[in-house]
Amino acid sequence: MGLLLMLLAAVIFITAYHTYGRWIARKFKIDFNKKTPAHEHRDGVDFEPAKRYVLLGHHFASIAGVGPIVGPIAGAMFGWLPVFLWIIIGNIFMGAVHDFASLVVSVRNGGKSIGGLMEEYLGKAGKRVFLVFTWLALILIIAVFTIVVANTFTAYPQVATASGTFMITAVLFGYAVYVKKAPLFISTVIGVALLLAGIAVGGVFPAKFGYTVWVIVLLAYIFIASVTPVWILLQPRDYLNSFLLYMIILAGFIGVIAYRPDISLPAFTGFNVKNTGYLFPILFVTVACGAISGFHSIVASGTVSKQLDTKKDMQFVGYGGMLLEGMLAVIALITAAMLTQQNYMLSLSVGKPEEIFIKGIAAFTVKLGIPFEAGVSFCALVISAFALTTLDTAARLGRYTFQELFEVKKTNNPVFGNMYVATIITVGVAALFAFNKSGTMAIWPVFGSANQLLACLALLAVTAYFAKRKENNLFVKIPALFMFLVTVSAIAFLMAKNFAAKNYLLAVLALLLLGTALYVVKLARDKKVI
Repeated sequence: MGLLLMLLAAVIFITAYHTYGRWIARKFKIDFNKKTPAHEHRDGVDFEPAKRYVLLGHHFASIAGVGPIVGPIAGAMFGWLPVFLWIIIGNIFMGAVHDFASLVVSVRNGGKSIGGLMEEYLGKAGKRVFLVFTWLALILIIAVFTIVVANTFTAYPQVATASGTFMITAVLFGYAVYVKKAPLFISTVIGVALLLAGIAVGGVFPAKFGYTVWVIVLLAYIFIASVTPVWILLQPRDYLNSFLLYMIILAGFIGVIAYRPDISLPAFTGFNVKNTGYLFPILFVTVACGAISGFHSIVASGTVSKQLDTKKDMQFVGYGGMLLEGMLAVIALITAAMLTQQNYMLSLSVGKPEEIFIKGIAAFTVKLGIPFEAGVSFCALVISAFALTTLDTAARLGRYTFQELFEVKKTNNPVFGNMYVATIITVGVAALFAFNKSGTMAIWPVFGSANQLLACLALLAVTAYFAKRKENNLFVKIPALFMFLVTVSAIAFLMAKNFAAKNYLLAVLALLLLGTALYVVKLARDKKVI
């Protein structure tokens, strides 16, 4: 049954890319002859053209993170069938459309972020409120992924060492390709070999530190990564990281074929799950990145649009990247569905859903002749690499957003517009949540709600963009309305739940997110852009 689900998803996604994806591309009326912002505004720091597969690597590695792993596994508490259906439908008609549209509109507007579009339609007040919302959502993203990586490094110290060697390899790769102009193919082969060698080094020299130490190290790392030119670390690390992503998807795909896991988890457990809530709206915000994610619009319009070499790559990167993430989400769901209900709930109760994926994939790879422990180390490295990629991308985007908040005409506020100050504040606020003892499972639903509400607002901006040009916008307007209903309901429920649990930090943040989002929608209604 697990094999059938995986093959069915693969066939549906490939078909969707060549049918609905192409239909959407035609609706966008892309002018392939115009230069991209990466060439028009090339500065070697943020605007820097990247080859098609390098950019896909950056985009996929940045948007994937652990979202399409943790989300579907946590959502399976409602049963595997609703999660599977939402991954398929949500990806094709909402998530991939959202990512593709955000990229297209940003490229058309010189690499502007979605916040820049908000100013055009809602004025300065609308833009600022949207940027505040985006910044708060990015704070949650940084906190969640810091917790996941710190937990992984604490549980698997060999992975911490391997991740360190990975960063060194990425910097050397960037220097070789961008400075010394070394051939990409040869550099890739050497880079991937060094990356895999890092796993062996980690096994010999495991870095054993506690959770708190790792949180501090990670926060320091993302500060540095946020302010360095993209070609030094971001592009090469994400490109090499993409090979880890492809390997884990391939290992999962072939492993499922060889292992043929039985589905033990119930297809459907009910509309109301104790201590969790109702299927609507909680399922849709728990699965989060596995189907649609607002963070993707920030990546697409924040970094990807500034690195796009040619407009011919937009469907491949924007629409195709999200479908690839959907495939990863299906594999993650299968690793949960193969467990019994009792074992599944026991694994969730310790607050580390990523371990279900790690051990599930490792079990699959045993059938491929790879020892279980080696499989665990590899999967744990991939998980940390996913999360680290999202972490430093989110920190960079948080810095962009904070700086944009304090723009004054063509100059920045000399204090808050400074990239170092903006990064310190962004990382510092995220640290409050990373050190919160609530852990991933407490923060995840609020993160998921904020993330999906961000997707709704991004779709709202794109809807307004096409409406102003009298172009068809139903394919973005309908997903925007659906996500608005889902997320407002979810975040109101979670706000009340956290207040009742006396988790005031998360409750107040949820209140701020809800208030800013509703204000943006009100402005849009007043200005009749929706």
